[in-house]
Amino acid sequence: MEIQRSKYFVPLLCGLFIVANTAAIAFEFYFLGLIPVALLAAWLALNHYDKLVYFVVLATPFSINLEDLQIAGGVGIYLPTEPILITLMLMFFLETIRRNPIDVRILKHPVSIVIFLQLFWLAVTAYVSEMPFISFKFFTARLWFVVVMYFITAQIFKQYKPIKVFIWLYLVSLIGVVLITLTVHASQGFSEEAAHWAMNPFYKDHTSYGALLAMYTPVTIGLLVAGNYKNGTKIVLGSLLFILCVGLVFSYTRAAWLSLLGAAGVFVILYFRVNFRFVLLGLGVVAVVFFAYKDVALQSLEKNRQDSSDNLSEHVESVSNISTDASNLERLNRWSCALKMFVEKPFFGFGPGTYQFQYAPYQNSMDKTIISTNAGDGGSACAVRPSWRADHARYSGAAGSVAVQGYGADLIQVALCFDG
Repeated sequence: MEIQRSKYFVPLLCGLFIVANTAAIAFEFYFLGLIPVALLAAWLALNHYDKLVYFVVLATPFSINLEDLQIAGGVGIYLPTEPILITLMLMFFLETIRRNPIDVRILKHPVSIVIFLQLFWLAVTAYVSEMPFISFKFFTARLWFVVVMYFITAQIFKQYKPIKVFIWLYLVSLIGVVLITLTVHASQGFSEEAAHWAMNPFYKDHTSYGALLAMYTPVTIGLLVAGNYKNGTKIVLGSLLFILCVGLVFSYTRAAWLSLLGAAGVFVILYFRVNFRFVLLGLGVVAVVFFAYKDVALQSLEKNRQDSSDNLSEHVESVSNISTDASNLERLNRWSCALKMFVEKPFFGFGPGTYQFQYAPYQNSMDKTIISTNAGDGGSACAVRPSWRADHARYSGAAGSVAVQGYGADLIQVALCFDG
């Protein structure tokens, strides 16, 4: 009798769900259909969490912000990845409490200790934030990213093979986005203006898009050169590398281009095992020379009037234009605001994720540019494109918002955030 009842239970439940979901769609409520996906994610998180992590990696380049779909009342969450990350985080906490504590070696690792300290300070500064709700959202979002992409993957990566799987999954998916972006960009004649939006809706702007291409280019080179692959696989990797390079060039992201030169310098230091004292000595010499001739250097920079351009060589030349290039000047404006905010609240700051809502009163009229904004809709201390939404500071513009979360050490990140 029990078997007979159970045989009809699942079809009946499915039928009821179809009826309920149909009614929900009729009333323009579209989220009920996500329940089966959430249940499947929960089951995978409990039984095969590694496969769920792999799916997140594969889906990340193609994830879309729910806010862009304009069906969630301004809720900024990426589908399908962030709901899965939340599920994984909750299941991870549950499993850790119940029966499967995390490896002590991971907890005691210096990187883990730094992460714990950062999360603790984020929680403290969120509590005393000028905008507690915004800061709490920032903190919780940071939490599910860190828990899944550090603590869970640290357990998966105890062996080398999963690391290669991770890299390949993201690389293949990223290539798909690059091909779509290049197709859209080609329809606009590969113009510099179109480069800012051709990657939508997968990336909000060319800066985050170019940054990911710059990060994965050395990784792909490493797989091609050091990976123990057959010739056929190396041909595939060479093709993927070529696509990445083409995408990187037509991203018009100047900082991404320059960062590859920096990465090459780091590679040379590591490959030839240059003593760290010589590296510090070299940096010291550069600093001394700069301060000794800073007036000459500034005069030279002021003479550069080359703005961003469709011409690649002119676009590179515009990197050092601090006289007329609005993008560069707006960065100086945002950094100046961040410094003033730090001076006013050097310890607790204004709260995590609040920079873009708080910096406007700290702008000087003489520092403003044609793309300056007081509405908090132009990014963070790193983000200057007027099409950027305020919540984007949590992603590619995170350094700007971190700078005023609390304590001066984070301000260093602002100086390092020179995106293109």
